[in-house]
This record gives sequence, structure tokens and C-alpha cells, in this order.
Amino acid sequence: MTKFILSALVILLILSWYLSFSATRLDRLHHRVETSWEHLDAVLQRRAAIAIDIAHKSDLDPATYMLLVSSAYQAREASISDRSDAESSLSESLRLLQDDSESVSGTISPALSEELTAMTEKIKIAINIHLESVNAVRNLRTKLVFRIFRLAGHAPLPLRYKFEDDVL
Repeated sequence: MTKFILSALVILLILSWYLSFSATRLDRLHHRVETSWEHLDAVLQRRAAIAIDIAHKSDLDPATYMLLVSSAYQAREASISDRSDAESSLSESLRLLQDDSESVSGTISPALSEELTAMTEKIKIAINIHLESVNAVRNLRTKLVFRIFRLAGHAPLPLRYKFEDDVL
């Protein structure tokens, strides 16, 4: 009888340790998602600032100027629900500006152009890191143990945004 109680206690302790370890792992992954989003947000905010600098310091036609400035300000001040559309709009505006580079190549300073190119590469890396973090959390939360014991608690499922699929 005591062996049964002792073995049940050991099994209960092992199960408790496993659940605690799994919940801690999930919590660390959620923290990683939050950190990667903060980094991505900072890089996107910097891109919007560069777009505003390009608009103010370049000799763009009025329509291109207004398009670039309005999409940059919209991206900087959009709420989280409108952020995806605003970032996609800014990406399209910058893509139009880069596609039209033969007519405006002399108007954009090479330093700002290089800074925008470098920022675009940083954004691609930040998006990849963020998507990897989101996918890790989503994959872990689909496991049966996490759903049965509600190890995620009340944490919301991380979201993917539409602008993350944009080709920058």
C-alpha cells in the first residue's frame, strides 16, 4: 500500500514538474513574441521617419510628396487594428518611389536612399524573427497538453499581420 502511495506521489510530482516546465516555456515564448514585436515596431517607426525625411529633404512633385507624407504619418500613428493597412500603404508608397527612381534619382540624397535600403533589410530580418516567434507559440499551443491544462492562461494567441507578407 505504501509503495502504491509513494509511486503515485512520484508520478504526481513528475507530472507537476512537467506542467510547470511547459508553462514556463510557453511564457518565455510569449515574452519572445512581445520582444520581437517591439523591435519590429521600432524598426517600422524608423522607416516611417526616413520616409518623412525623404519627402521633406527631396525635391519631389507635390502628389508624390503628399502620398509619401500621408502614408508615413498614417503608419506612425495607426492603432494596432489599423496598423497592417497603414504599413502596407507605406510599403507601396516607398515601392512607387523606388520604381520611379529614374525620374527622381537626382532629388533623393544618396545617404537617405542607403539608409532606407538598410532599414528595409532590417525590417525583413525583424519580420522573419517575429514570424518565427509567433509560429513557435502557435505550434506549442496546439498541443493537447497545453489545451487540456490551459497552460497559456488568459494570454491571447499571437497574431500575424497582413503587412508581414508584403515584399518590401
